[in-house]
Amino acid sequence: MTVRRFAVHIGVSDRMVSHWEAAGIAIAPRPSNQAALDTALSCAGTEAQERFAVLITERAAAAEDRRAEILLAADPLRFVRHPVDGKLMVEVPEGLFLRGDSGGTAWLSAFHLDVFPTTNADYFRFVSATGYPPPQHWQGTRYPESLFDHPVVWVTWRDAAAYAAWAGKALPSSAQWEKAARGTKGNVYPWGNSPTAAKCNVADSGIGHTTSVSRYQSGASPFGAYDLCGNVWEWCATESAPGRRELKGSAFTSPFVRAAPASFNDASTGMCDEDTGFRCVAGPF
Repeated sequence: MTVRRFAVHIGVSDRMVSHWEAAGIAIAPRPSNQAALDTALSCAGTEAQERFAVLITERAAAAEDRRAEILLAADPLRFVRHPVDGKLMVEVPEGLFLRGDSGGTAWLSAFHLDVFPTTNADYFRFVSATGYPPPQHWQGTRYPESLFDHPVVWVTWRDAAAYAAWAGKALPSSAQWEKAARGTKGNVYPWGNSPTAAKCNVADSGIGHTTSVSRYQSGASPFGAYDLCGNVWEWCATESAPGRRELKGSAFTSPFVRAAPASFNDASTGMCDEDTGFRCVAGPF
């Protein structure tokens, strides 16, 4: 990639990338930038990951390099592809986490969460395999090509649940969704505690439509999941009242003040809109 393209890819300035290049091995990125770099590597293709593995292995062998040793010891199975729908998933380990505005603790068993919301391309595979009715914004039974990596929208809770059942997954509970977004320490936002609307697609951003699910790398959660603030509201399995289910994450139509993962929202299971989609969870596999 060019410097400019790589900067856009990980959500930093051109100047920052040039500074890193000049500093070489001496660079010490801020935690949020390091997380973006780590996530980009985890989502890279096999060829890029193999090049990186060779590089850090040679460096660790040539001299003591604590960062290289840490990377070599990292769990290579943290990100996995689901065997049915092929989506990249990240493991969220069992244990306690801080939940809600009051910071109360809750315990959850381990689960896997889709790294990205379900895209139009993902949903197309489901529609093609099952004959399920497509969303209303598609052109017949095919999505607009420009939206292939945008989250699928105009789906009801029942539509989302049908996809999850086909894939052998489930919709996340609101607790699972919140832990994946905030981490175990209860961050206010996926990226930390700073209210930075530029790290997500909300109304304040002025975009006015959905964006690619991989656009906001600097807004990834502690576990490496994307778009847990903004882009589209996401259906959860948790029932808030008869016939209603919780929604999480806010959307491009909503103000940033509604984007905090601890915030509450719900809707009728029959509701569908231009700003509502979903992602799934799965047990060990």
